[in-house]
Amino acid sequence: MNTLAHALADGGPGPWILFFPLVWAAVVIGVVTVLRRTVWRGGRAGAPWHQRQARSEHSPLTLLGRRFAAGDIDEDEYWRRVSVLEEHFGTPGKRGGAA
Repeated sequence: MNTLAHALADGGPGPWILFFPLVWAAVVIGVVTVLRRTVWRGGRAGAPWHQRQARSEHSPLTLLGRRFAAGDIDEDEYWRRVSVLEEHFGTPGKRGGAA
């Protein structure tokens, strides 16, 4: 180890010393990447695909669309309930929820 630290004739460290900042940079970039993909992304976007899909399948608009498609409610009641859901949950621009 002592020979590595004093590789040059004047007793200073050799050019290998530049390797250590590269290692630390790689560690920092790796930690930031892992945190961005898991913790910092938030609950919904960071969730696995099957959990996101399960949430969307049980959303109020989806359930309302299924009831309308099954014939449980008529068209007037469907649009009335969609407007109430949009008012309460703030989904402007999305008309209909059967998709």
